[in-house]
Amino acid sequence: MGTRQVALVFDVNETLLDLRGLDGPFEQVFGDPKVRGEWFVQLLQSALVSTVTDTYADFGTIGRAALAMVARRHGHELADAEVDQILGTVRRLPPHPEVRDTLVRLRDGGYRLATLTNSTAAVAQAQLENAGLAELFEHILSADSARRLKPAPEPYRMAAAELGVEAGRMRLVAAHAWDVVGALRAGCLAAFVARPGMVLDPLAPSPDIVGADLTEVANVLLRASDD
Repeated sequence: MGTRQVALVFDVNETLLDLRGLDGPFEQVFGDPKVRGEWFVQLLQSALVSTVTDTYADFGTIGRAALAMVARRHGHELADAEVDQILGTVRRLPPHPEVRDTLVRLRDGGYRLATLTNSTAAVAQAQLENAGLAELFEHILSADSARRLKPAPEPYRMAAAELGVEAGRMRLVAAHAWDVVGALRAGCLAAFVARPGMVLDPLAPSPDIVGADLTEVANVLLRASDD
């Protein structure tokens, strides 16, 4: 199978976009930017509970509920303006420094590029347009279309179907171990972007490509021969 015949599908939040862009609003509202990390962990936990229990809610709704939970833990009753201040910034996150140039290299190297995120399609489109990345992707896909959130198998298989490839010819690129595991167990290939603090799960299958950032992952992909 020629390497370039594999479609590359990228997770968005943390993989392409830098969640540290939310630190300012969290510091303004809570007095501590570290609350951003607490909120994102709660968001992922709530999303996984929703998926495991087959009770679907879109990622934005879960994110708002997770924010309310974190606020209660901190004894803070959020005003609507504070919620909008934080969640509105999600649409304006900056890309990690190496992302745009690396995506251009991959596209010019013959790879098909798409995204697959748990965010709704509208949020993902806004995020990637604001980050100056939307034009680089053939498809901007959302797990919301499958009515199941990653790491359930349905979103990955939906993405492969949208791209017109078999699951084994689609490679997910993500900075989240759980996302990588979901893709592998859905029959896809995967690559792990080991951004600071991100590690693979030793109890799960490992991808064949791991890099400290997107550039390192791309270097491996572009060196691979077209057998």
